[in-house]
Amino acid sequence: MKLNLKMMMLTSMFTALIAIGAFIKIPLGPFFPAITLQVFFVVLSPLILGKYYGALCSIIYLLLGLIGVPVFANGGGIGYVIQPSFGYLLGFIPATFAIGYLSEKFKKKSFVTFLICCGVGILIDYIIGVPYLYCILKFLLHKNINITDIVKNGFLIFVPGDLVKCIIASMLAVRIIPQMKNIKADSFL
Repeated sequence: MKLNLKMMMLTSMFTALIAIGAFIKIPLGPFFPAITLQVFFVVLSPLILGKYYGALCSIIYLLLGLIGVPVFANGGGIGYVIQPSFGYLLGFIPATFAIGYLSEKFKKKSFVTFLICCGVGILIDYIIGVPYLYCILKFLLHKNINITDIVKNGFLIFVPGDLVKCIIASMLAVRIIPQMKNIKADSFL
């Protein structure tokens, strides 16, 4: 992974977009106050930047939040690790790496291939986030909750919105990627 000014600037920009996306909220269900546009930028970043820089955006975002910068939907700080939704944030790292890895492996860069990559990434995020949600609610917060409630409120409720975000991100990536070679580092200055 060769560092260059262009990629550092794009990584910074996508990290900021992930943080901003956390505050664009759509209210939902009893266990979460809202869904956000955060996932949209999480899935778009590795499509545009690749596996390393896409994952780096999620790592920087997570570290910023954990050191206390209020970039998470409900604030920030190390105490956020006991929030029920933290597992989804943690899942962003392997999800973005997987999306970038898969998108680099596909020879044909198309809407369908990008949508498949995003779907795999979102699935990885759910695989980490849903059990984390259950464990925090059940064992730390002592909520009377069962697996059916968790699947419904921690997974199914998000699938339609996340699918729309993946569709839009895939459509944009198909259009943006061919233009990436025209972006020069000095265009950010």
